[in-house]
Amino acid sequence: MSEQVAVHLTIAGKVQGVFFRVETQKTAGRFGVVGWVRNRADGTVESLAEGFKEDVDAFVAWCREGAPISHVDRVDLEWKTYTGKFGRFDITY
Repeated sequence: MSEQVAVHLTIAGKVQGVFFRVETQKTAGRFGVVGWVRNRADGTVESLAEGFKEDVDAFVAWCREGAPISHVDRVDLEWKTYTGKFGRFDITY
């Protein structure tokens, strides 16, 4: 069994108003990743994702590409300590 990890992401580009959060939630479900995603006032999208390392890595790779009508300019990552406190992946506000 692989290690469980957590990562905080800030995603910049054309990521608001293009269903980025919904697609992020769907992608997290596909990879078995839990946590949350939300829009920020500065136009970026923020997410916290937890799961097995290879699943979180795949989720991060998707975030670098983004939803079909989005355009990702930059993804800033900060690796965190895995907490195990999330049971699903939510869109928060």
